[in-house]
Amino acid sequence: MTKLPDAMTDAELRPIASKVYEGRPINGPDALRLLATCSIADLGRLASHVRRGLHGDAAYYGVSMNLNFTNICELRCPLCAFARDEGQPGAYLLTQTDMERRIKKAAAAGVDEVHIVGGLHPDLSLSYFEELLSSVKRLAPRMFITAFTAVEIDYFARKEGVSTEEALARLIKAGLGAMPGGGAEIFAPRVRKVIAPKKISGTRWLEIMRMAHEAGLKTNATMLYNHIEKPADIVDHLSRLRSLQAETGGFKAFVPLAYHDGNTAVKARRRVPTGFDELRLYATARVFLHNIPHIKALWMYVGEKMAQLLLNFGVDDFSGTYSGERVVHAAGAATADRGSETYLRALIENAGFRPVRVNASYERTGRRA
Repeated sequence: MTKLPDAMTDAELRPIASKVYEGRPINGPDALRLLATCSIADLGRLASHVRRGLHGDAAYYGVSMNLNFTNICELRCPLCAFARDEGQPGAYLLTQTDMERRIKKAAAAGVDEVHIVGGLHPDLSLSYFEELLSSVKRLAPRMFITAFTAVEIDYFARKEGVSTEEALARLIKAGLGAMPGGGAEIFAPRVRKVIAPKKISGTRWLEIMRMAHEAGLKTNATMLYNHIEKPADIVDHLSRLRSLQAETGGFKAFVPLAYHDGNTAVKARRRVPTGFDELRLYATARVFLHNIPHIKALWMYVGEKMAQLLLNFGVDDFSGTYSGERVVHAAGAATADRGSETYLRALIENAGFRPVRVNASYERTGRRA
């Protein structure tokens, strides 16, 4: 047994800490206790113990671009400020020429990864997305492609009249390297029917991720919080992710996403989460999700200063430079929609960690890795 640090003083947390330092998984009631604790320093010690055991002082980041190809979407979820109906003011669909221009520009600038997601556009076929991925690989052979949420994959397959497995296989052949974790929102049906009533169920999301993992794709997993969820919903969400990970090992990172309610039909519990809310959630996720290797904080969601602090509360992935992110900014995010590599490295170093440049598979890239 690893000795608990002398500074671990909270009596309620010591039984949980014993499990963590012995390398044993914590349970649901433990997670609820961590989500409610006011002993933030002790919680940080637990999360840092797990984080440093996995990654030492490394803090990963990517040099990446966003390609949100359309905001036209059939779902129009109440939680979403990004989507539009076709013909509505602000609706758009990027042309192939425009997308190719952006890819060429990014490749010339040394971008390692493109992140492709968009609305469920009724006129776009699976072959359209195969050609999109193929064009990226043709124009930028070394660029890693992370694309299409489980919601999009389900839509492509149903619209094409093929199995989910076939849709995944065709996209992988075209160049798909990994999948983002979007669309998970919160799995609890009670909540989901309010915030995203037309979206696939949480159970279906997990089924598609299982298929993706079985097809050889690594994926992220997300969770949307700060809307109408309760702590028990958060723990349920984490538990279902941990269970699937025990089966497949296919989740590479867990990404909490703070809900922004600007221009949406669902109002958040708070305009922005409190600092303690953020610290509790990320640290609890790091301790509970012992079998998912990375915890990612999107600095565009949480802000630069909070992202730095979260490196001491279980986070090891600082996210990417990005360029032209539209989804969270449509909902009122006040952060910049891009950041340079020099800027991100400075943020990481000033927080006392060692920046490591990687792609979405956590393969080191660039001369500075």
